[in-house]
Amino acid sequence: MKRILLTISYDGTAYHGWQVQPNGITVQQVLQDALEKILGVRPDVTGCSRTDAGVHAREFCCHLDCEEKFPDEAFLSGVNSFLPDDIAVVDCKTVSPDFHARYAAKGKTYVYNILNSKRKDPFLSRYSWRIERPLDIGKMNSFCEKIVGKHDFYTFSSSGRTVTDTVRTVSECYVKREGEMVSLYITGDGFLYNMVRIVTGTAVAVSDGKINPEDTEKILSSHKRELAGMTAPAAGLVLQKVYY
Repeated sequence: MKRILLTISYDGTAYHGWQVQPNGITVQQVLQDALEKILGVRPDVTGCSRTDAGVHAREFCCHLDCEEKFPDEAFLSGVNSFLPDDIAVVDCKTVSPDFHARYAAKGKTYVYNILNSKRKDPFLSRYSWRIERPLDIGKMNSFCEKIVGKHDFYTFSSSGRTVTDTVRTVSECYVKREGEMVSLYITGDGFLYNMVRIVTGTAVAVSDGKINPEDTEKILSSHKRELAGMTAPAAGLVLQKVYY
């Protein structure tokens, strides 16, 4: 028996998030289907986190225990042959038996992409939130700077959260523009349910002048969800990297 760490990438458009659910197809379910065809048994697969319906991942990590006898590269190729085009295993390696994809993670980086354009782009609509009005990157970064550090992010989470400890440490948060694409980058030791999408929605509200970035500390301490911005659409969010 050995423990294997898989790194996968996926387009989450067609899926109800990562974790198996009774009401819709998920990435975990499809991955388990492929693994069952290779291994002959259906393995338990533990992910580094949960992602919401429609959210994407460039690098999502998960582990499983199995008795497979193939070299890692052959295992990777075999699993990919049974996966649809919107999910791919990009790395596969043997790890120590006590490794845990979720609890061993030191942090994660998410990217939220906004297409700041009056023109629709059918090639980007699945991967961005289109906002026609001009965005003020300076104002957005003024807000982002104020959420860096250790804070109680209760206000920046949705009611579906499953944890009681809402304190997280954000080590980096900034917005940059490349042409018509505006991207918010955020790195932290962990994230609450919908946290990145609410941070993004709040940054947009700051750009629009609806929220003053100087009020960020008051918003954080208020524990009042309504004081923060909207929850940005799922399509623009990508789990970029997991750190171990």
